[in-house]
Amino acid sequence: MSNSSSIAEFLLLPFAETWELQLLHFALFLGIYLAALLGNGLIVTTVACDHRLHTPMYFFLLNLALLDLGCISTTVPKAMANSLWDTRAISYSGCAAQVFLFVFLISAEYFLLTVMSYDRYVAICKPLHYRSLLCSRSCVQMAAAAWGSGVLNAVMHTANTFSLPLCQGNALDQFFCEIPQILKLSCSHSYLREIELLTFNGFLFWGCFVFILFSYVQIFRAVLRMPSEQGQHKLFSTCLPHLAVVFLFLSTGMFAYLKPPSNASPSLSLVMAFLYSVMPPAMNPLIYSMRNQELKNAIRKVMSWMYFRIC
Repeated sequence: MSNSSSIAEFLLLPFAETWELQLLHFALFLGIYLAALLGNGLIVTTVACDHRLHTPMYFFLLNLALLDLGCISTTVPKAMANSLWDTRAISYSGCAAQVFLFVFLISAEYFLLTVMSYDRYVAICKPLHYRSLLCSRSCVQMAAAAWGSGVLNAVMHTANTFSLPLCQGNALDQFFCEIPQILKLSCSHSYLREIELLTFNGFLFWGCFVFILFSYVQIFRAVLRMPSEQGQHKLFSTCLPHLAVVFLFLSTGMFAYLKPPSNASPSLSLVMAFLYSVMPPAMNPLIYSMRNQELKNAIRKVMSWMYFRIC
């Protein structure tokens, strides 16, 4: 009987059985990863360099881009390396680090999305109070609260998960170290503590989702009272994609973390994990930024400056 102290490494789930298909998955992940790096990197550089974008909305967008860069860099490079070298192994310490970083970044990102919905609510529904409610100090405090909550959440989950005795082997049915898959290897009823913690997190995340939904209901009501159809279209085109990403992120994440592990097929779990861990970091620059004409113009200026600087 093995336990957690005797496990030196875990075996991750491969995307395909043949090396040729593994290379295909490597190319797919590489394309998505480079797109996420480019999109989020441009946002960070542009917002940091253009003083006209030093506003609460773009400050939160910069934080979101940083979290997206960290989130996708926690899981995708290891999956690409395993596909390229036709291996499945990840060390015990590497798995623990991956769990900590992923839970930290994904939790902080969701809390930040909640803060961003509040920012839009105040900007549209209470414009006269915007400067007082979202001053520089308040923005920094809210962003710090999102990051700090993510760290606290990650510490609790990582410590709880890796304190469990493991005696069901070392093979994980996922392409990265995911808590529900590690719990399947537990041989003790003490894993129920982690289940309870995950359930509490699920309700907390749903509470955030209700807050986001309420904010956007109020926003839509305010937008529908606007006399300008152009203004309505602009705000709807920004709000609806935001809600779509939040719903995709929350529904797939809760499926992965709250569904009993024994009831989920590996292929379905793989798809769900891909949707909530890989797609949002790659899509967020397009949804939140590339539809924003002000930011697009600023990005063009930064890219032009970089091009002439290189030449």
